[in-house]
Amino acid sequence: MPYRPNMFKNKLLSHEQQIGLFATLNSPTLVELLCGLGFDWVLIDTEHSPSEMADVIEQLRVLEGHDVGAVVRPAWSDRTQIKRLLDAGARNLLIPSVDTAQEAAAAVSYTRYPPEGLRGVSGSSRAAGYGQYPDYLRRAAEEICLLVQIETVTSLQNIAEIAAVPGVDGIFIGPADLAASLGHLGDAQHPDVQQAINEAFRLLQSLGKPRGYLTLNGAEAKNRMRQGIEMVGVATDTSIVNTGAAMVLDTLRIREAS
Repeated sequence: MPYRPNMFKNKLLSHEQQIGLFATLNSPTLVELLCGLGFDWVLIDTEHSPSEMADVIEQLRVLEGHDVGAVVRPAWSDRTQIKRLLDAGARNLLIPSVDTAQEAAAAVSYTRYPPEGLRGVSGSSRAAGYGQYPDYLRRAAEEICLLVQIETVTSLQNIAEIAAVPGVDGIFIGPADLAASLGHLGDAQHPDVQQAINEAFRLLQSLGKPRGYLTLNGAEAKNRMRQGIEMVGVATDTSIVNTGAAMVLDTLRIREAS
């Protein structure tokens, strides 16, 4: 059985724009529902959600069955967490809060087998098709996509060096934590925050490095798409449920008032 190519990574490195969302509610059923709407990718979050390893696997199964790009965010850049997620079948990882090139290089090493890295070797994991992908160990590294998240003033200052680390396939800017680091907690739309983000994106574009972003602001999402940001997160499962439920109630109240 051949090991399938990572289409999400191929599109990202080709600078093809992909639109997606974050799944935080630990619900394979909701992920399955969202898959039918046409999103290019769904990120399974374990940093700010109750999802554990078995939960991640169930959500990966849903995404794989719908041919939607599956991205997983570990809770931290931790060697053991990353090893387990890779063995579970995650191939696209978003590493939170990477501040320096050294931290980025460490994250890369956790995704590579020795002698290039530190990943533990198993040829019978789910990622290896339980031993049915004979070429898995040889091809695993080339099919893994690693994105690192810029979320602090320090990481902004080091962004060019982080982007240059071999094995870092893209840079994802996290506006919420960045806003807090810049002194504007809860206000990612503050002019200072937006200026910092725009400058970072311009720098990354000049370096030819794929970029990622998440915003729940519709106007900003359209702007980021116009800028050509390759990986645009436009919602979370919670924001979709909240918005949809509120819209239903608002519609009913308008009808009652009329």
